[in-house]
This record gives sequence, structure tokens and C-alpha cells, in this order.
Amino acid sequence: MSLRHLLHVVGAVVAAVGVSMLSAVVVSLLYQEWSDAAQITAAAAVTAVVGLALWRSFDRPGELSAREGFAAVGLAWTAMVLFGVLPYLFTGSIGNLTDAVFESAAGFTTTGASVIPDPALLPHGIQFWRSLTQWIGGMGIVVLSVAILPLLGLGAVQLVRAESPGPTPERLTPRFQETAKRLWLVYVVLTAIEAILLWVGDMSLFEAVNHSLTTLSTGGFSTSAGSLGAFSDYSQSVVIVFMLLAGVSFSLHFRAARSPRVYWKSAELRLYLSIIGVAVILMAIGTWGGAVVDVIRNAVFTASSLITTTGYATVDFGLWGPALQVMVVGLMFIGGMAGSTSGALKVYRLEVLYEASRMDVRRLIHPRGVFVTRMGKKPVPDTIVEAIQTFFLLYMFAFMTGTFLLAIIGSLGDPQLDPISAVSAVAAALGNIGPALGLLGPTDNYLVVPALGKWLLASLMIVGRLEILPILILFNRDLWRR
Repeated sequence: MSLRHLLHVVGAVVAAVGVSMLSAVVVSLLYQEWSDAAQITAAAAVTAVVGLALWRSFDRPGELSAREGFAAVGLAWTAMVLFGVLPYLFTGSIGNLTDAVFESAAGFTTTGASVIPDPALLPHGIQFWRSLTQWIGGMGIVVLSVAILPLLGLGAVQLVRAESPGPTPERLTPRFQETAKRLWLVYVVLTAIEAILLWVGDMSLFEAVNHSLTTLSTGGFSTSAGSLGAFSDYSQSVVIVFMLLAGVSFSLHFRAARSPRVYWKSAELRLYLSIIGVAVILMAIGTWGGAVVDVIRNAVFTASSLITTTGYATVDFGLWGPALQVMVVGLMFIGGMAGSTSGALKVYRLEVLYEASRMDVRRLIHPRGVFVTRMGKKPVPDTIVEAIQTFFLLYMFAFMTGTFLLAIIGSLGDPQLDPISAVSAVAAALGNIGPALGLLGPTDNYLVVPALGKWLLASLMIVGRLEILPILILFNRDLWRR
């Protein structure tokens, strides 16, 4: 393991973050927010200079090993979050480091939890920076670097493997750089289409762009304190469609552009839609009353938002009955398809876990039988099954440990966090969802969480976004041995 190589990679990513801040400067200038533009420019300059200094000062890696790739991703994402706080602090939009780190982590990890009571009161440049962090984090800054900046040589393969959402990255072409470019092309095109459709409705151009950035990334930051509930039925319907699209594998979208029939051949997509359908029916039944159209639309919106881990809201599901609240927490663990921008466990993993368990039961009944775990009609290699089982155990361990720690921290705060708030907050942070239950519901924010609890939740956001291993490997002493 060469720390010099890792710092070279981290420097490239930090420099890219600094350059991306300039787009927020442009927005500030357009709205004649001169002071904010100057402060964000200073933040961009500091970030870019530090990133370029690291990149130029340390050796370029010829090829990263698997463990170096995972370590580079863990360090790069941590650096992104830390430098992402500078626009908040320099402009005074967020007054302290803890809250700024929490907001930055929620942005880059596409979690959507926020310490800002009313985003509409923020300067336009900062509102745009919040949304942009989610858009960058949605597909992944490392994949962007691989696609746009061929700085990392052959090591790019290990970076993509470590960062790509889902169990394994799917190659659309023999070269990972070309694959990354095609995935980002799909991402950009869908973002642009949604922005246009929202602009046609009741959103301003600024609102439409911000919401398209945070929908395709399944992030959930809004420009309004009322989230999507502040906008028309038309806008909510558009967002539903694009949330569902964002929860689908982007590789599948790319292949479907040539042959739409590949959608219906995907067993994972069928299961993904089936889970959403069942959730919608249960939510509609549990909230029945009033206009039928509103009940169904709110049920579809909430189910889509939770399963795709977007975190937008049109109703306060924290006011629902106990049975529906239990279902809400359960949906926080599901997530979208592998290869999508959603967080949580992912439909693919859950289906493989179910099929593997079913095969284990059959082996008990027929000890001499030969049984193969399948996803649809495709066999799943034993190595993948074992990796998914390990990931599931680590995920649940992180959830239980995080809940225990947050419950202790929350009991020392004022107001104290009740068990429902603690459990749902950890599930929402680890699954990159955002809104929780209790004191941290869709109409509330995370300001009430004690400072230590915010650091814990921010750490869980990064762990959940990187799917545990890139962070866990940083604490393995064998990693740092030559």
C-alpha cells in the first residue's frame, strides 16, 4: 500500500470538487449576490489549490490493487465531505463546523437529511451547491473522474469497482472509461428532461433545475421547507416518474434505449416494481379518506420516495398509525436496483438472500441434492452469494450499533430523542434516505440532534453510501503494511 498513490487520487478528486464549486459562483452572480459569489470563489480556490497540490506532489499510481481502490474511495469521499463544508462556512449560511459537515455529508451521500429549517432563505448559490453535491454524489465523483479526467491510469478499474452502486459494476463496453461516460450520459439526459418538464409546470427554472439534480441522484434536497408538498400535483407526478427511473439500473436504461424490451426481461426490475406496488396498496388502505386521487398519489409518491431512498415528502408519514410507521422503517432498508443511485440494501441483494435461504432449506430436506441460487433464470455464483450475506450482516451490525449509540447520545440532549426517532434516524442515515420519524420526520429537521449524534449520523451516511467496505478497510491494519 502506497499512501503517496492514495493522496494523488484524493488530490484529483478534491480538485474536481473545487472546480465544481465555480458553478455555484455563476448562480450567485446571476442573482447579483456579490458577497456570496466572492466567498464561494474563495472556497473553490482553497479546495482546488489543496487538491492540485496533493495531485502534483505525490506519485501517480500505475495500477491500484483492489484494497488500494477501496481505500482511495473511502479517503476521497471523506475529503469531499470535509471540503464541501467550505461554501457553507465562508458564506455564513451555516454557522458551525458540526452542522456544516452534517449538511455536506447529507449532500454528497445523497441522504437528504438537513439542519436547515427553510432552504428558501439560503442564498441562491448555496441552494444550488446543496443540490449539486447530491447530483455529484449520485453517480459518484470517482466515476466522473474516471470518465472525464483520465488521470488515474489502469487504477481506474479498481476505483469504479469500489465506488459503483450495487454489488458489481456492469460493463457496457470493454473499457471502464467508456462505460462510465455512457452511464453519465444517461444521467445527464434524464436530469435535463426532468428539469424541462418541471419548468413547464409551476416551478421556476431555478427550482426545476435544483429538483432535477436531487431527484436523479435520489437525494431529496428541496428548495422549499415543504419539500414537494409545496408544489402542484403535476410537479409531484413528474417527480414520481423520475424517482422510479433513478431507482432503476442506469446500465439497464442505456441498453433499453436501443431495445426497450430489456426492461421486461429484468427479473430485478419486475421485483422492484412489485414491491412498490404492494407498498402503494398498503399505504392507500392505511390512509384512506378524502379524495381518492390524492390518497393514491400520496401513496405512490411516498412509496417511491422511500424505496428509491430519495426522501422527498408530500405528506407527514410521521403522523401515520404505528403499523404504517413500521412499514416505513422497513421500506428504508430496501432501496432500488443495483446500479441505480439509490442507497440501502438494494433489491438484487434482498432477492439473492431470499433465494439462498430457500436453497438452504431445500438442502436440509434433500441432503444429496444439488441446488443453485438464481436471480430470475440466471445462476448467481457462490462467491456473490457469500459476499451479499457478509454485506447484509455488516449492514445490520452497523444499524444496531448506530441505533444503540444514537439512543445513548440522544438521551443526553434537550429535547431527548425517543427510541422511534433514534431507530428511524439511523435507518435513514445508513440507507441514505433523510427524513425519519418522531422528532426527525419529513416536516422537521436534524437541528435537535446533539452535536455528537450529528457526527455519528454523518459517518453512517458515508458508510451507507460507500456500502461499508471502503470505510471498513481503512481501519484494517493489514491495509497499511507494505
